[in-house]
Amino acid sequence: MSTAPEATSSPSVLTRLRRTPFWVQIVAGLGLGVILGYVARTADVSWLATTLETIGKTFVQLLKLAVPPLVFTAIVVSVANLRNVTNAARLAVRTLLWFLITSLIAVAIGLGLGLLTDPGEGTALSTEGLKAPTGTGTWVDFLTGIVPTNIVTSFTEVNVLQIVFLAVVTGAAILKAGERAAPVLKLSETVLELTQTALWWVIRLSPLGTLGLIGKSVAKYGWDLLKPFATLTADVYIGCALVLFVVYSLLLKFVGGLNPLNFFKGAWPAIQLAFVSRSSVGTLPVTRRVTERLGVPSEYASFAVPFGATTKMDGCAAIYPSLAAIFVAQVYNIDLGIRDYLLIAFVSVIGSAATAGLTGAIVMLTLTLSTLGLPLEGVGLLLAIDPILDMVRTATNVAGQAVVPILVSAREKTLDLVAYNSPAADLYDESPLAAGPRPAEQAPAAA
Repeated sequence: MSTAPEATSSPSVLTRLRRTPFWVQIVAGLGLGVILGYVARTADVSWLATTLETIGKTFVQLLKLAVPPLVFTAIVVSVANLRNVTNAARLAVRTLLWFLITSLIAVAIGLGLGLLTDPGEGTALSTEGLKAPTGTGTWVDFLTGIVPTNIVTSFTEVNVLQIVFLAVVTGAAILKAGERAAPVLKLSETVLELTQTALWWVIRLSPLGTLGLIGKSVAKYGWDLLKPFATLTADVYIGCALVLFVVYSLLLKFVGGLNPLNFFKGAWPAIQLAFVSRSSVGTLPVTRRVTERLGVPSEYASFAVPFGATTKMDGCAAIYPSLAAIFVAQVYNIDLGIRDYLLIAFVSVIGSAATAGLTGAIVMLTLTLSTLGLPLEGVGLLLAIDPILDMVRTATNVAGQAVVPILVSAREKTLDLVAYNSPAADLYDESPLAAGPRPAEQAPAAA
């Protein structure tokens, strides 16, 4: 009796896609976005340009949708769990100190590049008809805006600084109340887990979001946009690269006594996602996961990473504002002095929380320009180029948010060196938001 030939099963398109390394998916989305954007611009295909803009806008909206519950619950849980961290006060002080040090280094690099290259000279940009942005950052707004007047408005308008304030107060209250507040803490942990799970689904859409965001920029602005901003664009990318690959590597090597290559192997998924999503807060769950997988104790990482995602902005709040201020001053033929450069450094370090970890750095830029007395209309010059600059700025932000907890843990002798020296490269093969280690990472049962 003859037998039917065995059916050969071939993997579906979805299965093959899931097996494709995530960085390959990102690069493919980037390349396809450039091609489609170029086609939309050169062939004047309006529906394609609209489609690309809609895809990119929807992806960013999905990221922003998760910001209020994610920031609030992450910080509430991290503050409340400080009771489980040995020497919590000392760790917090050292974390903030390294935030300060790395920000000062970043702003010094930004100022140095600006003074060497004069990014605003010879641009021949017209400032006629430019208007100041309707929403600007001022020191009064920054200081008075920390405390909300309406709790609901803080969440509906996604005022991250106010959400952070509310979360810190709530977490401190839970600490004070002790066991009586255990149900509130459990609820916060549950909401945090649900938010991170939903956000992970959005993160998996990053290749599609990249296609839309890059395609929209190419379709709308084309390559001619880069010509008058060529020096500024190069300065921002070079400055961020120096901080990302040189400064952080030197700190890891000589302050932490660690191999920098292991850091980049382990942290690359977060840096990569930050580059395409342009959102430090949207990348927060991945940043925390890679930080823990690089050996930082979970209890400390749950405190340091959320605070870093809202206040640690070496790209958006240090390098970029310093270069942008020099650029605007030179376009308007305004000379800056030593006092102005010191003010830029001060604003960059103290005002970085105003950047809020969302896409763009307009609030921080207006805060810097208003402090220096430069024309706020200059912001209009930089709006078109901002998406291109924001990618590398955010990648630098996120790298710094992971580097500092690693440095502090290394100095405190709490870093798991075995985990750091064998970084996992398969982060995207599973959700990085799941609590606890993988089965293979569980400690062996006692004999």
